[in-house]
Amino acid sequence: MVFKLLRSDVDVDDGTFNGLYSPKIRELAARHWTPVDVAKMASQYLVESSNDKVLDIGAGAGKFCLVGAACTNGRFYGVEQRESLVRISNNLAKKHDIQNVEFIHANIDQVSFEDYDAFYFYNSFYENLDQSCPIDNSILPNRDLYYTYTKYLRDQLQKMPIGTRVVTYWSGWDEIPLSFNMEYTACNGLLNFWRKSI
Repeated sequence: MVFKLLRSDVDVDDGTFNGLYSPKIRELAARHWTPVDVAKMASQYLVESSNDKVLDIGAGAGKFCLVGAACTNGRFYGVEQRESLVRISNNLAKKHDIQNVEFIHANIDQVSFEDYDAFYFYNSFYENLDQSCPIDNSILPNRDLYYTYTKYLRDQLQKMPIGTRVVTYWSGWDEIPLSFNMEYTACNGLLNFWRKSI
């Protein structure tokens, strides 16, 4: 029912969507999973043409990709280093017959950015700095890793062609190269829409 509503452009509140997950995953939603309205805004900006490929960098429990796949004609890919979350996400997609989404168990530095048209980033590297609300105990804080991942993302985006689109949420913008212009912003400056111009 949730995905049918999203496909019909009916608003779905986060409590309803998060009800698709187990209690443990629901408990993490406010801190770690993209709100439905944010996911809709971001995915509608990122998908300009049918079958545009959008990569969610650090997909977590898959919420952004699942919402985006339900409310656009794009193809959504979520890369996530926790295999348990990849299983949850792929199972939800299969259960609800969402065919334009795929979740990949990998680290971000194992992904070829050239395979994608647009990117979503909800500051997934920040868990390497802040352990005040961890997803689990499998990732230990590592400041150097935060900077390594951020530099890798910035370098990969720099190699992308003019017109590449990126949406960041709760980001410090360190991963955005100077070749990208912010086209607009929402959610009191927390959600930002970028396009490569040079």
